[in-house]
Amino acid sequence: MAEVLAVFMRWLHIASMAVLVGGMFYGRLVIKATSATVAPDASEKLSDAAAALFRPGVLACIAALVLSGIYNVLTTPGHTTRYHVWLGIKLLLVLHVFAAAILATRPAHHRRLRLMGSAAISGLIIILISAYLRRIF
Repeated sequence: MAEVLAVFMRWLHIASMAVLVGGMFYGRLVIKATSATVAPDASEKLSDAAAALFRPGVLACIAALVLSGIYNVLTTPGHTTRYHVWLGIKLLLVLHVFAAAILATRPAHHRRLRLMGSAAISGLIIILISAYLRRIF
């Protein structure tokens, strides 16, 4: 039973990050492309509607990432100092992604594209650091 829970938590962590980072990339690309082809007020309405639809998913992904991340850290003790340094860097970037995603999904946010782009880039760096952490485990 413990192995099933560990596999589920790992899957939940990876799937939540994929949805969050993928959503930031997709939103950035679609909103930017849409804003270039429609009237400014229509673009703003579409952007706000998309953000409102994505916001519950963002909050669910954040909750799942926090829950599964805490579980993963607590169930794998005995790491090196180097591991903890990189984990700290990763967690700082995670906080950036969470904050940017929450702000980007607020209504009428004038920096939505910048926030989504920076969250997507930070997300890719997080994935790279995560791959490295698995190697030095």
